[in-house]
Amino acid sequence: MNGSALLTVDGIEPIGVVGSPSSTGQLTLELLDAATRRKLVGELVLLPFFQDDRRHYALGQITEVELRNVWHEDPTIRSLVRQRGRIDAVSERQDTHRGILEVSAVFCEENGHFLPSMLGTVPPTGTPIYAVTDDVLGQLLAHAREDLFYLGHVYGSGPKLPLWFKHFGIGPRGAGEAYHLGIFGKTGSGKSVLAKMLLVAYARHPEMAILIIDPQGEYSKDLRGQPAPGQFLLPLRDLLEERLQRTTVVMSVRDLILDQWELFEELLTTSEFFDKLTFGARENRQLAARELAQRLRKQGLALTALHEPRSFQLVWQILSDEQVQRVFYRSAEARTRFQWALRNADRDELYHHSWRPLTLLFNDRQNTRARTIARIVNGLFRPQDRLIIALDLSGTDRSGQNDSVLWNETIQEIVIRRLLEAIRVAAEQAYQQSQNLNTLILIDEAHRLAPSGYLDPDTPRAQIRTLLKDAVRTTRKYGVGWLVISQTLASLDAEIISQLRIAFFGYGLGLGQEYRALESFAGGDEHALTLYRLFRDPHSSFAPTSRVYSFMTVGPVSPLSFAGTPLFFNAFTDVEEFLTANGLTLPTRALAP
Repeated sequence: MNGSALLTVDGIEPIGVVGSPSSTGQLTLELLDAATRRKLVGELVLLPFFQDDRRHYALGQITEVELRNVWHEDPTIRSLVRQRGRIDAVSERQDTHRGILEVSAVFCEENGHFLPSMLGTVPPTGTPIYAVTDDVLGQLLAHAREDLFYLGHVYGSGPKLPLWFKHFGIGPRGAGEAYHLGIFGKTGSGKSVLAKMLLVAYARHPEMAILIIDPQGEYSKDLRGQPAPGQFLLPLRDLLEERLQRTTVVMSVRDLILDQWELFEELLTTSEFFDKLTFGARENRQLAARELAQRLRKQGLALTALHEPRSFQLVWQILSDEQVQRVFYRSAEARTRFQWALRNADRDELYHHSWRPLTLLFNDRQNTRARTIARIVNGLFRPQDRLIIALDLSGTDRSGQNDSVLWNETIQEIVIRRLLEAIRVAAEQAYQQSQNLNTLILIDEAHRLAPSGYLDPDTPRAQIRTLLKDAVRTTRKYGVGWLVISQTLASLDAEIISQLRIAFFGYGLGLGQEYRALESFAGGDEHALTLYRLFRDPHSSFAPTSRVYSFMTVGPVSPLSFAGTPLFFNAFTDVEEFLTANGLTLPTRALAP
């Protein structure tokens, strides 16, 4: 490149030249002798060329390196090699190394600026190709420096991979629309740490709200300042509250108030309260729950008072009424068995261990943080607040109180379903008022909530899946994007996957059904998939400090990926390096374990 070029690569030796055959979709890279002794797979390279009388720069990653020696392919030479092992005049000296270059972005130099362009021709053979450095990327992306965010280094290379995560609104650093993201990888592939770094990336935008639906409680612990032990101890709470000046709210099970009689009927139907009263068939339980709820409402009893002893006395009276019993037990024999169960039941034990823990879910706990789900969602979407809310649905009671609410997987699913319903309603109302909600919603363990395959349509999980499928189709226009995190790709509902605009794939998806799903998502790019399969298990390292967490990303997540080709990077494993790269350095005390 001459000295008049705006972009300079002074001091950088070319690693190869354009070879043949090449096309606008894929370039052949003839490697120079000195470059054949260095690691090249994954290397980010730069190709300067002229197109339409203007200087252009193509960037991409080397996805494969091939060795050819035409003499070694000759049957006679192969026979000699079999006998001697090496032929000095042929072996090594006649080797040629070729790289496969997937072009991911092209920039055009115009009036001192770099503008996106396309590879509309094939540069001539012999055109030099350079390894990209941080300095080269800094020159090329100087106009977008404020928008860039870094999650790690280019796979198999030294420079940091520039990414951008724009908010979903209009204006500076805004994408103008919402989009959905996904992070996939087996346990230990680094997806949780990557998700937390993404949270920081989006939290930089004060106009953006974030909701974390946290079934396992991992993200909530981080926001409480209690991160789980590990190599990458990201001080998430300090970053969000002190460095970015964001307001974070962590709500546990005890802070949620269920607010619908229909939910009470559903929970009572599946409860151990009915188990202990010998209710058998689901139909009988549903009839009893509906009748009980209707009579309690007619008596003027509020949902918030169901946990009180007087309410339990009223419930007992209703269940003891033979006219009521006829509603859910038609045969006299069944009613006799039920009456016997009522007479012999330990009422005090039933109240304290079965009824009260269940009905506390509906208790309006005054002078506390407790909120109904509708109120939480409305608070999330208020333009003036822009909160970061984590809902800890793990059921672990961190309040220190012995009077814990009942919690199990079924209740968790019912609460998540109610939450999704509230999000849909609030989003539709905001859209009617011409508001862009500018909100990211993170769902951990998404494959458990929206699995592929058949589900009984009457179960909460099937209803959650239906709501999620509807949400990813419709909420984008409201300014609500979803970030789903899953250990598997094939077991997550295909319709949800098809709506993802940006996806990150960690280690562990390279076999069987998972690989086929990955292949479909990556558009069948066999060279990119070959590079993905080179990812090694992070836990195969000799020591935790030497673990490498590699990811393939697809979608418009980087100024270097607008051509739609996958990009590969190794995520940061050092917290200070991550913070420094993104200008988020914290005081030393915040980084202490």
